[in-house]
Amino acid sequence: MKKTDIILLTQLRQNGRITLTDLSRKTNLPVSTLHERLKKHLESGLIRPGMLMDFEKLGFKTRAYILFASDEKEKLFGYLKEHPSVNSISRINNGWKLIMECVFKDMYSLEEFIEEIEKKFHIKQKEVHYVLNEVKREGFFTQENTALKMMR
Repeated sequence: MKKTDIILLTQLRQNGRITLTDLSRKTNLPVSTLHERLKKHLESGLIRPGMLMDFEKLGFKTRAYILFASDEKEKLFGYLKEHPSVNSISRINNGWKLIMECVFKDMYSLEEFIEEIEKKFHIKQKEVHYVLNEVKREGFFTQENTALKMMR
């Protein structure tokens, strides 16, 4: 990856709504070049348009990371992928099958969700970790110098 692409990506990670004019100033690339590079990165799937939401401001005050171990892995994944409270799911190792980030209006809703899962599936092991305060979010690849060092 070119140095200018790394600089472009770090600028976008810091502020995805930056104007092409401001981005041009910060990267020393012409707007037309930026437009073509962004188009290329979008088409390749390297970047995608998106947004980060403050769930608490929407009234969802409870967030948790939940780990499950189950022998019904595929059925469980299928069910969880469709559940509206599940924000993200990842397969993991060390005896666990998955970790997921979930969002709920309150603790009661979270407890109902876990009870529902335990009734529908054979859960061998579970851990629930409540998010008390988010310290850092989406910080990877936001600092130009660090990103350049990592890509060497």
